[in-house]
Amino acid sequence: MPLEGLRVIDMATVIAGPGCARYLADFGADVLKIERPGGDTSRNMGWHDPDDDVTFWWKLAGRNKRSAVLDLRNNGDRDIFLGLVDDAHVLIENLRPGKLEALGLAPEVLHERNPDLVITRVTGFGQDGPYAQKAGFASLAEAMSGFAAINGSADSGPTLPPVALTDEATALAGAFATMVALHSGVGQVVDVNLLESMFQMMGPLVSVYAKTGQQQERMGSQIGYSVPRNTYQCSDGVWVAVSTTADSVARRVLDLVGLGDVPELQEFAGRIANRTRVDEAVAVWIADRRSEEVIAEFERVEAAIAPVYDMADIVENEHYRARGAIIEPDGIPMQGLIAQLSKTPGSVRWTGQPLGSSEPTWL
Repeated sequence: MPLEGLRVIDMATVIAGPGCARYLADFGADVLKIERPGGDTSRNMGWHDPDDDVTFWWKLAGRNKRSAVLDLRNNGDRDIFLGLVDDAHVLIENLRPGKLEALGLAPEVLHERNPDLVITRVTGFGQDGPYAQKAGFASLAEAMSGFAAINGSADSGPTLPPVALTDEATALAGAFATMVALHSGVGQVVDVNLLESMFQMMGPLVSVYAKTGQQQERMGSQIGYSVPRNTYQCSDGVWVAVSTTADSVARRVLDLVGLGDVPELQEFAGRIANRTRVDEAVAVWIADRRSEEVIAEFERVEAAIAPVYDMADIVENEHYRARGAIIEPDGIPMQGLIAQLSKTPGSVRWTGQPLGSSEPTWL
């Protein structure tokens, strides 16, 4: 496997930091999950598997990792931990800034023992700055990154995502940054945080405001720079999503719904200026037809459309099945690998293991 031989200490908790380690484990890294006595928070968070009372969060977040228990406030356990550091390539932690130092495990201490170590530090707001000591919760990052302000319908208040969006984005950012640091060949500290990971997803909105003073408003499923782009309900109750981010696609959709001969709708600016007219025409056209006809007609004119799937649809879907996007390690359906490598693929060997099932040693 591509990361075989890479030794990773995962002492992070909950989702973002452990998610970073999970991506490395999926591609072969030997990830040793160091848990405090009592175990990681995700062992008791959310839905429990009725077969064994283990949470589904833990089975996912802990997959492909070995579990060892150390109390880093105990001198003997800290010495064991430092012994692991001596031969590790990566350490992932998500303590509040200063807490690692308070344990006697400051980066300077660790680098004195292992100069090549990559220390990935996952926090809410970064290692420095006025907000560094704020509690690092994803909901705060979603509120403070600009995301919540633009998420939701025009007549609602700011809306938080219904999934751990920021944690998952930060896990990916952390895994990417960790691999960049490893590729550099230089032992160093990787400072990745929830706020800036989410802020990266805002695209050019900060540029737009800084240069023009314009703010994107809450628009539900619409978007400021493309019309039509929304979700619409067909006559049989099925919802579909439509996107027309290319002029040529938008014109084909306008032809389909009867607005193709309107001169002012031929360019982006005109469609945006007439957003309500365009969106209502598309909504009426779709509402008058069953989903099979709507999807077939959009696909005939090569316009982007997709049914809105829930988890029941996804579990039964032929494309997900063909791609192996849902796998069943230890009999637990879950997401497969984040990417497919043609020559050195990753794999999921096991789900989250029982607390303390491994010795705190390297394989």
